[in-house]
Amino acid sequence: MASNKNALIRYKTIDLCLRNTMRKWTLQDLIDACSDALYEYEGKDVYVSKRTVQLDIQMMRSDKLGYNAPIEVYQRKYYHYTEEGYSIMNIPVTENDVRVMNDAIQVLRQFKDFSLFKEMDGVLQRLEDSVYSKQKNKRAIIHLDKNEQLKGLHFIDSLYNAIQKKQVLEITYKSFKARKESLLIVHPQLLKEFNNRWFLIVYHKTEFMNLALDRIVTIKEKTEFNYVDKNINGDEYFKNVIGVTVSNSRVRKVEFWIEKRLAPYVITKPFHHTQRLIRETDNWIVFHILVQINFELERLLLSYGNSIKVTKPLSLQNRIKNQLKEAYDSYL
Repeated sequence: MASNKNALIRYKTIDLCLRNTMRKWTLQDLIDACSDALYEYEGKDVYVSKRTVQLDIQMMRSDKLGYNAPIEVYQRKYYHYTEEGYSIMNIPVTENDVRVMNDAIQVLRQFKDFSLFKEMDGVLQRLEDSVYSKQKNKRAIIHLDKNEQLKGLHFIDSLYNAIQKKQVLEITYKSFKARKESLLIVHPQLLKEFNNRWFLIVYHKTEFMNLALDRIVTIKEKTEFNYVDKNINGDEYFKNVIGVTVSNSRVRKVEFWIEKRLAPYVITKPFHHTQRLIRETDNWIVFHILVQINFELERLLLSYGNSIKVTKPLSLQNRIKNQLKEAYDSYL
């Protein structure tokens, strides 16, 4: 994957150079530009060889990547595009490209129940939409939320591989509540996405822990330890909770009343798979769910403000009331 990424950087760099007709480009100029680009984008202080750039130009000229770039040498020295305005970035998506992509979509959808591919349908739809907009020269018709500031995503590949290969990791971690970093020897078990954040479920000493990827500082393999595989089934592990916080507490029946005007939203997108509609009054719809009481449940209930009333259990009702009172007092 890294070599492919480096090649793409070089292709784009050569393309950028040849599009600049204000100067003449020798092979050495292209070598220098590619070396500089790899340093800028990847932090790799390497010098690209003459042979590598020659092969890159040959690949760009060919049909293997669909570029068919009109690169020629004139005066036995300088490289240029013979077609005015040409760029490898302007290559149209072909019918075969669409067919290949659709084949890939069908393969990926086989993994729809795996956490890494939970939102894949939306991603694939966005890809198809992007292809359509390029083919038809029309604007995209789908816009999906994305968090450009989300940290820790670069750890996903390493963590995924560690789980797959059953590797013990040393993780430097700093939670929001901690004053300093902690060093943890953990056995990674599962990756979980919730509410646009990623979490790593690990076995640490004698218990499970959730580590937010955006709070991980470093990871390091620890080959001297034997991996403990707890054989976690994600559906089973999280079946009694909303979110990612699983504890040893018992499942409770949580009863809540929702204003009738908002009830359709809760019916069509249940809080939990155990949700049941119990009864209706003139202004309220009453539901209950069977879950462990955790932080994520409280956040969800509080997000509905005065449009929800928690009636059972009494301990949860009091906690919600106290938090709403504190919120009200903060405005005084």
